Amino acid sequence: MAPAQQAALAHGLPRRRWFLPSAVIAELDPEAAGRRPRRTVRDWVVDIGCFLLAVIAAFAAGASVTSDPRTPHALVVVDLGLGVLACAAVWLRRRRPLGLALAMIPVGLVSNTAGGVCMIALFSVAVHRPFKYAAWLGGAQLALQPVVFWLRPDPDLMYPAAIAVTGLIMATVVGWGLFVRSKRQLMLSLRDRARRAETEAALRAEQAQRLAREAIAREMHDVLAHRLTLLSVHAGALEFRPDAPREEIARAAGVIRESAHEALQDLREIIGVLRAGDSDDTGRPQPTLAALDSLVAESREAGMKVLLDHRVADTASVTASVGRTAYRIAQEGLTNARKHAPGAEVTVTVAGAPGDGLTVTVRNPAPPGEVPHVPGSGQGLIGLTERANLAGGSLDHGAEADGGFLVRAWLPWPA
Repeated sequence: MAPAQQAALAHGLPRRRWFLPSAVIAELDPEAAGRRPRRTVRDWVVDIGCFLLAVIAAFAAGASVTSDPRTPHALVVVDLGLGVLACAAVWLRRRRPLGLALAMIPVGLVSNTAGGVCMIALFSVAVHRPFKYAAWLGGAQLALQPVVFWLRPDPDLMYPAAIAVTGLIMATVVGWGLFVRSKRQLMLSLRDRARRAETEAALRAEQAQRLAREAIAREMHDVLAHRLTLLSVHAGALEFRPDAPREEIARAAGVIRESAHEALQDLREIIGVLRAGDSDDTGRPQPTLAALDSLVAESREAGMKVLLDHRVADTASVTASVGRTAYRIAQEGLTNARKHAPGAEVTVTVAGAPGDGLTVTVRNPAPPGEVPHVPGSGQGLIGLTERANLAGGSLDHGAEADGGFLVRAWLPWPA
């Protein structure tokens, strides 16, 4: 495909542009903005047709003028001369439609052979300019017709009939021009709608892609932060206590190995989702509220002091999305407590009922000793807040007066 055709298709233009008016192409093609549109094959056909129609009308009117004995010879010469010039001026109807129509008003008062050109000029104004211009020009020409037929009566029609026929022809010409203009405006509006629809579709696709990436990033943070924090804490314990008993060293090494294995498995699943391009649940089952006991048990095995107050009897009635969100909130709360308050007892409370909502609270008191520095992104609570908001709930967090920290979330639980 040629580059010109590719550019035309990119702007919504048909491949064969020769049958479109140049004015329409100038509106549809942004590259043609600011330039004078070139005539297409259709323009040449229409312009030649208008010129021939003007010439035929001039010959018919000229025959009537020359055969009328009441018309002076000098007026006949002026009439025919203006008719020839008016026929030549038809070729200006696209570039100067308004100027041509204004010039034809005084010419039409003197020259009967220019009557066809007057109608063509009026039609061009109706097509290429707003309705008000065609209305003013048509009204001016119609108001002058009684004067024209009073000074130069029609040899074949009576005075009232000649004015009525001329008015009917002018109304038909203006109506036809307005019809052509309305068709063009409709085509341009439909093209604009199509372009806006394509732009909106592209924006929606881009937004969906961005939201999917953000969801994957949140999932990656929620999944890996818990595992990597275990690695960091136990590796730090081995570093600060190289003289620990062999049983404790072996236990810490086992936790590190298991956490590294789980983190690697989770990372493989997330990369698999990125490669597949969708987020279908083809990997391991996503955690729900029922997996909260396993999370607490895993934290206890890692050496944390965790108190679980689970007041929800029927966890199966909690929807999967709400249960997964509650699990991630508890997981992030335990991760933060392990980072910033090691050795403190963490209390996890889950309560609620259908219709009242589900409340998840993670609280830890002030750390009992000095807290070692653990690297982190600091975006976990921000991500949790957004996750809770997306689920239709809310999340609050902050330090307490005794130096502890509280994370409290409310999630909707439909009846």
